[in-house]
Amino acid sequence: MPVEELLRLGTVRPIVRWGEPVLHRPARPVTDFGDDLQNLLADMFATNRAASGAGLAAQQIGVDLAVFIYDCADETGRRRTGVVCNPICEQPRGAERRLISYDEGCHSLPGAFVDLARPESATCRGFDQFGEPIELTGGGTFGRCLQHETDHLGGTVFGDRLSSKKRRQLYRRFEETADEYPAEWPVEIATSRMR
Repeated sequence: MPVEELLRLGTVRPIVRWGEPVLHRPARPVTDFGDDLQNLLADMFATNRAASGAGLAAQQIGVDLAVFIYDCADETGRRRTGVVCNPICEQPRGAERRLISYDEGCHSLPGAFVDLARPESATCRGFDQFGEPIELTGGGTFGRCLQHETDHLGGTVFGDRLSSKKRRQLYRRFEETADEYPAEWPVEIATSRMR
């Protein structure tokens, strides 16, 4: 399905929290680009929208497949929306590598943000929702999203990239807001919007 159609369909699903095994192991490659994948992608877009996010990996809704969606702005402010299956993410090296510190969060640890340095841009290669090869390059929130979501598919949550001090700070922030994010979040948000 075209992205425009995927954005209109789908059912909001609960987001899995850090600590669940599906988030901490590499995902299985996507090999079937049929209806099941299209329905999953529609649900991922609906869930990401309900959670007001920049992107979402399939593992974050409990599905062990190497696919993520993105819906965020790049370094120019242009909205970027799409799908990447079986991604490989490359970051600049050597003199071209510039790190940017930015508050980063994760749907799977909602309400908590902490400063994390990442390369200011990234290039991601993989396949779109039809199984066609794609290559995406970007900075800003989009570049960070490419890196964050590809990490998820490899079994890495962004907390794994933090020092123990920053990780403790992140968990404290999560605990301070945990009551705002019940176990079925963001399903409740989507349900209340429909009333």
